[in-house]
Amino acid sequence: MRNDALFDHRRRHFLRGSLAAGAMALPVLGQPGSVLAAEGRGDAAAMPASIRALQPVAQRAVPISAGERAQRLARAQQLMERHRIDAVFIGAGTSLTYFTGMHWWNSERLTGVILPRSGEPVYVTPEFERGRTPEQIRLGNDVRGWQEDEDPYALVAQVLRGVGAGNGTIGIEETVPFFRSKGIMGALPHATFVDAWPVTAGCRRIKSPAELALLRLANQTTLAVYEAVWKALVPGMSEDDIAGLVAMAYARTGLRGSADVNIGPYTASPHGSDAPQRLTEGMPVIFDGGCRADGYTSDITRTVVLGQAGDDIRRVFDIVLDAQTSALRAARPGVAMEALDAAARKVIVDAGYGPDYAYFSHRLGHGIGMDMHEWDYLVRGNTRLLEPGMTFSDEPGIYIPGRFGVRLEDILHITADGAELLTPQSPSIDHPFG
Repeated sequence: MRNDALFDHRRRHFLRGSLAAGAMALPVLGQPGSVLAAEGRGDAAAMPASIRALQPVAQRAVPISAGERAQRLARAQQLMERHRIDAVFIGAGTSLTYFTGMHWWNSERLTGVILPRSGEPVYVTPEFERGRTPEQIRLGNDVRGWQEDEDPYALVAQVLRGVGAGNGTIGIEETVPFFRSKGIMGALPHATFVDAWPVTAGCRRIKSPAELALLRLANQTTLAVYEAVWKALVPGMSEDDIAGLVAMAYARTGLRGSADVNIGPYTASPHGSDAPQRLTEGMPVIFDGGCRADGYTSDITRTVVLGQAGDDIRRVFDIVLDAQTSALRAARPGVAMEALDAAARKVIVDAGYGPDYAYFSHRLGHGIGMDMHEWDYLVRGNTRLLEPGMTFSDEPGIYIPGRFGVRLEDILHITADGAELLTPQSPSIDHPFG
């Protein structure tokens, strides 16, 4: 559910928090003696048994092969041909990693890759980074450097002219900062510039079997972490304590992840609250977060209760589960994306939680892959048709202000003739993990 900015904010928030709440006798995360300090997986003697039982899974992540990256370039070049784009510039970020294997942060110094309509990619980077750039590249080997007193955009323009795109149509990947796009455009005044979205999204929205395997691993790990933490809940815990248990559990698996945690009335907001929260018997708790397996992310939400759930929470849970199932049943190739939102929303409104966005206040879902939120979106008005290999969150919710909320989220994969969830649904509020 969360966007990545909130994900990072909450991670920083709980890393500042204490785990010394209620019946817990655990050190503060990140301090000497931390439960995460012992070999990166936690001090087994100091953690709940359910978390101690988790096993490492990171070794099961099979990296994307060089051959698959070559196939991605070929697909990108087919899309460039179809959309009459002569070359694409991709700067630091997820798409750079997707096509080339490079992990580079976005700074004022230009680093990027030019994908030509035909031929091999060309990399542009600061000259002092030229030695380590090839260490990361998994596609091609043509690296050009610019010195600190030189104009990097002149070098980009030179490369683009060299691949025959100097006076043609150039796509710029959509997350490239405006100042950088402006610099490239200024260096090639006779070129036409367009959004490279048809190429980047055209490749990334369809997941390969290797990508699906990584997504499945990440999501299955998140579900196992949530179950272990649920079994470790005790009265008096704060949201930071619970988020700390999530971090501890991920450390046991070997994958990096976290969760946004909200308790009681704060579950009535889809993205919760930063207000201090404490867990008592009968209160709902929402976990929302994920982890990464070789760069591919999970995003799962579970609503659980400490002790016995009240009849009101039980009823709302069952409605949300029916809504999630309705969207799953509606999903198949050739169906408009908005139809899945409509299917889930109808269940919720027909149950009395309407009209429209009154209690189910957000879209049904978002695309997911290397980014937690990426193309496309399951929302009213999106008439794009589903295709095999697409992946989305399926996350209906009901939020009752001042009382509580329920959300269930699993990742939906469009198959050749229907759809599947990458993780089992939460069957009931009493047995949220089956």
